[in-house]
Amino acid sequence: MSEFVNIELPKNLFAGKTAIVTGASRGVGRATALRLAESGANVVVNYLKSEDSALEVARECEAKNARAIHVQGDVSEWKDAQNLARRTVEEFGAIDLLILNAGIWEGAPIEEMSEETWNRVLNTNLKAAWAMTKACVPAMKKRESGAIVLVSSTAGQRGEANYSNYAASKGGQISFTKALASELCPKIRVNAVAPGWIETSMVRPVFEDESYKQSVIDSIPLKRVATTDDVALSICFLLSDWSRHITGEILNINGGAVLCG
Repeated sequence: MSEFVNIELPKNLFAGKTAIVTGASRGVGRATALRLAESGANVVVNYLKSEDSALEVARECEAKNARAIHVQGDVSEWKDAQNLARRTVEEFGAIDLLILNAGIWEGAPIEEMSEETWNRVLNTNLKAAWAMTKACVPAMKKRESGAIVLVSSTAGQRGEANYSNYAASKGGQISFTKALASELCPKIRVNAVAPGWIETSMVRPVFEDESYKQSVIDSIPLKRVATTDDVALSICFLLSDWSRHITGEILNINGGAVLCG
């Protein structure tokens, strides 16, 4: 929507800070990396498979006068999470901001769901949040303050039929957020965003059915599917001093489709 295109963040919002974005080669991760770069942060672009895409994101960050590197790693693996944290400190000297975005959306009816599908989703979405937090918190505690944002989902709040593994992983992220918020205060704030439908490559195949896509739009009071930038802007709010007295919060980004207290 054109009225949102020209939103600009202050160039010094994250000046002097270093951010790690997991799953940053596309979608919400890419949009968040670019917004952080726009706002003065050093950006570490994590990716799993697509080095070309990750390199492009890093170059786009540099075009915004930010320093950026791209680092491959399966962040659900402890050794890869450790390596990502180590590379960040070696390159930039610190870790201030951590965006836990890496995730997949795969499911099946419960009686048909394989152990592999269950484990893959829980590992990518939830175990990775544990591994990256554990790897980065020691460096983050050396700074005056820090912020972590997990990218959860409305599925973690209300469930999702035929995606019980995904809903469980996202619900786990929400509980993990609340536990860490009390554990890591007052130095590190921990919050989560819970988007509904987003225009990403992960959900695009579902929207090839135009009638289904229209039914989704009709169910959203704001009458549009979120863009990746809608989510990125909300993440930046929670990372910034604009939200300096907010921790343990789950910020819903769903156009009013799911109203949670």
